[in-house]
Amino acid sequence: MKKMTGLTNRERRGTEDRRSRRALLVIAAALMALSLVGCGSSSEENSSAGASAAQTTAAQTSGAEGEEANAADEETEAMAEASEGSYSIGIGQFAEHGSLDNCREGFLLGLAEEGIVEGENLTIDYDNANSDGSIAAQIMQSYVGSDMDLICAIATPMAQAAYAVTRDTDMPVIYTAVTDPAAAELVKSDGSNVGNITGTSDKLPVEEQLQMIRAILPEAKVLGIMYTTSEANSEASVAEYKELAPEYGFEIYETGIGSQADIPIAADSMIKDVDCITMITDNTVVASLPIILDKASAAGLPVFGSEVEQVKKGCIAAMGLDYIELGKQTGRMAAKVLKGEAKAAELPYELIEGASFYGNSTAAEELGIELPGSYTEGGEVFDSISE
Repeated sequence: MKKMTGLTNRERRGTEDRRSRRALLVIAAALMALSLVGCGSSSEENSSAGASAAQTTAAQTSGAEGEEANAADEETEAMAEASEGSYSIGIGQFAEHGSLDNCREGFLLGLAEEGIVEGENLTIDYDNANSDGSIAAQIMQSYVGSDMDLICAIATPMAQAAYAVTRDTDMPVIYTAVTDPAAAELVKSDGSNVGNITGTSDKLPVEEQLQMIRAILPEAKVLGIMYTTSEANSEASVAEYKELAPEYGFEIYETGIGSQADIPIAADSMIKDVDCITMITDNTVVASLPIILDKASAAGLPVFGSEVEQVKKGCIAAMGLDYIELGKQTGRMAAKVLKGEAKAAELPYELIEGASFYGNSTAAEELGIELPGSYTEGGEVFDSISE
């Protein structure tokens, strides 16, 4: 980690190596001088010559050592000036899909708003775990080994992996797109951080989503949700849906999966028993959204998204979050830590507030569904389906 001098550990080790080399040069020069004296004759002339040689060698060595010391000190000062206000961040993303990509983009924008700009005073190391927990752990281990100034962990499994490998270090972690930090065990029961880690939550506006689905599908009864059983945040979201659904006349049909390989069969099974499907911010499921959309479309079932990118891809509507803004919020938090204004442990995690309506008129028309004007007039509607 960078200390108050502005030097990284790598730069500090380099300075220490140069000092060690200077010390060895001094010792070697002294031994050389002594050998000149010891190898001379016992005559007064040779002793005098030996002493003179020793003095000359010592003076030359002292001068050379002094020049190298000055050069090293100047190099150290230059490195300190160069590294002052410059940073390195490891960004680990759990899966490749639109909402998490937007988080990463927004994170960099939020840092830039605070004067921390990639290519100027910021170096980024970016990796994607492709929904694999073991790869997520390896990525985080590499960031610790590279002595990053800060880790940005995008999505719950990546945040959990980051905490697991940094808990015995002072490396700060800022996470984003973590639906329920408490369920993910990233905060204590009193809401305080478990360590030098904090970030932003993308908790779903479940009640607003249920209200919207009821307005669009007044006759629907069974609402299907697919989720990954190993994601604590997904289980928390499903529990909230099950709690609130009866108030809006819905029954929840939940289908748990272990990996992406389970999704085609799970989708086939779920489609037979539901009137519509709603997505949650489950990274493994969202990464396979095209499969779910294809199967639902063939069965004439509408799919509701949880954020804007899912709607662009063919979900008919969502009361969703803006993940660019979530990323910006996260970037601003990270800037405080990098600038030394606060430690990650001292910053409470933050929620993104408000939900916006996103609709896809083309996807709705293909299913013979009309999006209510009460939503479309104040929201954003797309007239095409993107790949």
